[in-house]
Amino acid sequence: MKILYYDCFAGISGDMHLGALIDLGVPAQYLKDELKKLNLEGYELIIESGLKMGISGTKVTVNLTHHHHHHHASHHGHHHEHRNLDAIRTIINSSTLSDAVKKNSLLQFEYIARAEAKIHAKSIDQVHFHEVGAIDSIIDMVGAAICIDYLKPERILASTVELGGGFVHCAHGTFPVPAPATAEILSGVPVRTGTVLKETTTPTGAAILKTFVDEFTDQHSFTPEKTAYGIGQRDMEIPNVLRVFWGTADSTAGTTEHVTALLVECNIDDMNPEHYDFVMEKLFDAGAHDVFMIPIIMKKSRPAIQLKVLCSNHQKATMEAILLTETTTLGTRSYPVAKSMLQRKTRNLETPYGTIRIKESYFNKENHKFKAEYDDCAQAARTHKVRLQEVYDSVYRLLNYDPK
Repeated sequence: MKILYYDCFAGISGDMHLGALIDLGVPAQYLKDELKKLNLEGYELIIESGLKMGISGTKVTVNLTHHHHHHHASHHGHHHEHRNLDAIRTIINSSTLSDAVKKNSLLQFEYIARAEAKIHAKSIDQVHFHEVGAIDSIIDMVGAAICIDYLKPERILASTVELGGGFVHCAHGTFPVPAPATAEILSGVPVRTGTVLKETTTPTGAAILKTFVDEFTDQHSFTPEKTAYGIGQRDMEIPNVLRVFWGTADSTAGTTEHVTALLVECNIDDMNPEHYDFVMEKLFDAGAHDVFMIPIIMKKSRPAIQLKVLCSNHQKATMEAILLTETTTLGTRSYPVAKSMLQRKTRNLETPYGTIRIKESYFNKENHKFKAEYDDCAQAARTHKVRLQEVYDSVYRLLNYDPK
């Protein structure tokens, strides 16, 4: 399993993130060519080797040619043009970037839009971005999606996030660090403050983490293969760099995997039962780990359903939006849960009825359980016009397994 790990001991900003992933191996020209698909003008992407307190890495600067000033780690204090979320959606959706890059780019902007809307007591559509509406921040966040799509890590982890301290100058005034948007976006994420009296994590950096990271942990277990550094624009008491690791973890190591997930739930007592299947399908399509329902009794002895969704932390907003718009519920609850899982892998098995995917799980380095993928077996039965059980029996015979 390929692992990407963010070591945020000095926080994270959009330009540091781009520098770190280019330093890790994303070709600079590939990033530039993909960004051209946005059809944005008025900027120049400068990628160069850098050095910060003796640490060498890659430094990325977005030179705004129309405004004659440089992008820096803070993202604050610029005279940026203002854009709302619809304008940014139009830019991204009208590009020729891949669907995955478009989706993950928009997720980052939506995290910031929801944070700004809550802070300023406005709807998402009423929010006009100041810092984040600017070209340099669009490049940072779309560039993040491009780089991660290029690397294709199977799991993304991050350390506790350093936020810094002191005060920061924003478009709305001077605020304590973390900036209000950063604090809102990183709700539920382990953070620390005060290592330096400067802003170390920006709203853009927070949105990148919230969108892509599967788990925040300081206790990781993988074999590092490469270490890379994204060089920041500031001089501080600690190195202004983002360190990233690329490594491998044995997916069949035999030990259980412990992760933190999120459980989002709501109570429903007035919805057409036929609609539940549609809602569950939509939640799974959006990336839910699991969706299940529990019969409950509510006030006045009304029978009802508690709909529960298990997902990653960064998927919270997406799952809540589906529950609030596709069901009759008026609100949701969410809380972190600890998961312990067997290590798993999927392999293909050639059978008389075609290729069937087999999900295998391991405990103490031994193949403990396996399961044939139902969709593959069902499709094979339809194609060959045989009973579904016959397909399963062929799998059992090939694996020398007696289900009885």
